[in-house]
Amino acid sequence: MTVAGLNGAQTRIHPKSLVNRLTDSKDLPGKKPATQAVTSGRRKKWTGAVVNPPVWRASTHLYDSVADLRAGLSANEDGRFFYGRRGSPTQWSLAAALTEMEPGAAGTMLYPSGLSAIACAMLAVLKPGDEILLTDNSYDPSRSYADAFLKRMGISARYYDPMIDSDVSSLFSDQTKAILLESPGSLTFEVQDVPAICAAAKQAGIVTLLDNTWATSRFFPAIKNGVDISIVAATKYIVGHSDVMMGAATTHDKYWTPLRRTAQQLGIVVSPDDAFLAARGLRTLEVRLKQHEQSALAVAQWLKSRPEVGKVLHPALPDCPGHEIWKRDFHGSSGLFSFELADGDEQSRAAFIDALTLFGIGYSWGGFESLALPVDPGKHRTATEWTMKGALVRLHIGLEDPDDLIDDLAKGFEQFNRISS
Repeated sequence: MTVAGLNGAQTRIHPKSLVNRLTDSKDLPGKKPATQAVTSGRRKKWTGAVVNPPVWRASTHLYDSVADLRAGLSANEDGRFFYGRRGSPTQWSLAAALTEMEPGAAGTMLYPSGLSAIACAMLAVLKPGDEILLTDNSYDPSRSYADAFLKRMGISARYYDPMIDSDVSSLFSDQTKAILLESPGSLTFEVQDVPAICAAAKQAGIVTLLDNTWATSRFFPAIKNGVDISIVAATKYIVGHSDVMMGAATTHDKYWTPLRRTAQQLGIVVSPDDAFLAARGLRTLEVRLKQHEQSALAVAQWLKSRPEVGKVLHPALPDCPGHEIWKRDFHGSSGLFSFELADGDEQSRAAFIDALTLFGIGYSWGGFESLALPVDPGKHRTATEWTMKGALVRLHIGLEDPDDLIDDLAKGFEQFNRISS
């Protein structure tokens, strides 16, 4: 069999050897997370003599004969060349790495964005007439997709209090087939009791999907905690450099086939160049997350001392909703959190953010640069009421020196106080 390799070059590979690429260099069990981030997915027959899998840019994979072509139809799995839409070693390596880093997982599908991963995961487990429950602190594009696109398909969406636990079972109807969790919420940072919700759902035969972008599998092993499909916007911490859009959904044996088939039927594929960059970012995930965590905690503690701040919503702080659950279930905290400007309004909040020089103003997070964003969660709530009166600011703490970030925030408060007075 001949396949198109790096930059379209053709490489002759025996078809049976492709399966062995998935088995001849399996990671040994018991590796620490930092080692996993470096070694996962780097199988020797995918990398050859180089450290990273090359970028295999190819649409057409060529076969030696019609017989080989027919044989290629018999299996649908990573490691078997078929057509560019099913990927090549560049994409397979990244998917394998994300699977290996999620205990209990059977496979990972890659998507061109985090929202695409959420949308396709929902489509894999829902059909017309079904209902999905979504946590009320869901990422706004997730809500929009459920309320608009799924509605057009005859699938209804209902929202629930993120602080509910096993009592979520009181919301189940005969039509309820899936639950979307997000823990912590990406604006308001409530930590959900994921194991309790998943246990109740499993008993009722309901699929659980978790947006695990804030923690990644490093800080919250989702499938081990009962989740059926764990989703991340790899755009954030996996890529880590604000230069690639990507999503990933990882699942166990029961939902792997429908997840994979749905993505393939929709023609979902990520470019090998983007997969290469995401895999490169993954190798430094451990050290980056540790620095994000350390710096964010330093900034959050400093913010708590400021008279202008009403409340800091950081899961690792005792007064954040669900902190005890975070302490029980999580292995760390990342760089994203929010805080309340106690007497702030739209004008004074804008003045505070505009005065910052080290914090960019923009969507997303998870990159090396710090970001500040005005957020208004009350606009997106339907099952619960947002009662915080002050203006909310979401910060992503990047990899700059936290002392410099604190100095920058102090200048922002100077401007805030001038406007407020």
